[in-house]
Amino acid sequence: MPTPSLIRYALPDEAAPHAHTGAWVASVLRKSIADGQLEPGAKLSEQQLAEALSVSRNTLREAFTVLAGELIVTRVPNRGVFVMAPGAEQVREIYRVRRLLEPAAVLWGTRLDVAALEGVVETAQRAREAGDVAAMASANQRFHEQLIRATESSQVERLMTQVLAQMRLVFHAMRRAPDFHTRYVDANIALVQLLRQGERVAAADELRAYLDRAEAELLGHLEADEA
Repeated sequence: MPTPSLIRYALPDEAAPHAHTGAWVASVLRKSIADGQLEPGAKLSEQQLAEALSVSRNTLREAFTVLAGELIVTRVPNRGVFVMAPGAEQVREIYRVRRLLEPAAVLWGTRLDVAALEGVVETAQRAREAGDVAAMASANQRFHEQLIRATESSQVERLMTQVLAQMRLVFHAMRRAPDFHTRYVDANIALVQLLRQGERVAAADELRAYLDRAEAELLGHLEADEA
């Protein structure tokens, strides 16, 4: 497990309607992980989090239980709670879910916002020109989140938020391979072009192949690290 680090936490700009519940705290932490603010191996300090979010430790532990069930955090006896470092089987499970959700959103999403997708890939292109790997990874996360919004399903969006939080942890393993993110900037551009032309079936087929390639590359990288 990577060396844990203590994190400084801040309240989100806007409190949710159900703020200060275990589910709300879980959503705050999940989003922080999906946005790249918490890295694999980071220790989640109960005292710091409870003070920053104005919640009790019992509420915080409820949130940890939810996130542990989603394989986003792990409890280490006598040490505390840490952000997960995903392994090969978790990567396979992530891509099983993504292959079900994302091509379906492309094929049948009732509110596919191509203009918003174009804006995301423009941000990714600027990040690539600047050599900013973290910004490319963030843009890629937003691209796939935007695809899922086409479903107009809050339940599907919540599931995708969990998956993207896990994906962000996987992406940390690829920091030494910046070309990984560079290639998927081009792949996202190609998808947008197909969608702009109304070629949803072709875009869904390309997305499935794209996810297959990404999974194989991530697994190869993880296996090389383990070796």
